[in-house]
Amino acid sequence: MIMDDVKPEAFTATLAFRIGTLGALVTDRLAEKAREHGLKVKHVGVLAALAGSGPMSQLELARLMRVAPSLVVTLADHLETMEAIQRLRDPDDRRRQRLELTETGRALLDECTEAARALDDDLTASLDAEQRATLESLLAAVAAAEGLPA
Repeated sequence: MIMDDVKPEAFTATLAFRIGTLGALVTDRLAEKAREHGLKVKHVGVLAALAGSGPMSQLELARLMRVAPSLVVTLADHLETMEAIQRLRDPDDRRRQRLELTETGRALLDECTEAARALDDDLTASLDAEQRATLESLLAAVAAAEGLPA
């Protein structure tokens, strides 16, 4: 490839660049909303995972979230101090603890979900209903193909 043929706009027009850049901006805005509740986005991810899958071990949660088990321990410690989750002994293996969402955790998740929906509305304000539905559908398909919740 000849360097004179490289156009800077070719890179910035890629989906990877646009999704990555938008992702960073959205993550910052979502993190700001989570901070209002004393949380990080990954804390909310823990709450959502437990709400969707029910009680599970810290190792199972780490696998589901694709993070290091040590991070789950740290996240769970914080959520436990907020009484958003509780650690219970696994009845099938007393050496293992399971994490379970509490009513406080459900309320926090609901508040964070509402904040995320408001952010969705802000982000898609320039789209009509059909465009927004198409965007949501396409993003769900891409997320599912990557093994993420759709």
